[in-house]
Amino acid sequence: MKKIWIPIMIIAVPLLIAALIFATMGLWNWLVPVLFAGPVITFWQTAGLLLLSKILFGGFHGKRCGPGNHMRDRWRNRWEEKMKHMSPEQREELRKKWKARCGTGWGYREESSSEAAGSGVSGNV
Repeated sequence: MKKIWIPIMIIAVPLLIAALIFATMGLWNWLVPVLFAGPVITFWQTAGLLLLSKILFGGFHGKRCGPGNHMRDRWRNRWEEKMKHMSPEQREELRKKWKARCGTGWGYREESSSEAAGSGVSGNV
């Protein structure tokens, strides 16, 4: 059974890669020249573009594995372990400290009422 799959994979994988390259090339050549007055690209330019995007963005993989995810899991486990051994008061104090440091959203920091009153700024930024 294994001997049958090897020739099939030798043929199927390059065909799938070529199909991906042709699909990307078709979309590029259909949209980019019309929308952005960009160039029409060839098969090999498209292959290079896909390879460059793979290198820069690390796409095309289904499983989430790699050094970044292992580090994130280790960091999360370490903080969960620390939080387990804290009292509810200590947890709330830590949350307040991180909220003051990081804010509540993207680029948003809450000012305390005394700071907002003293600076003449009312409301949120």
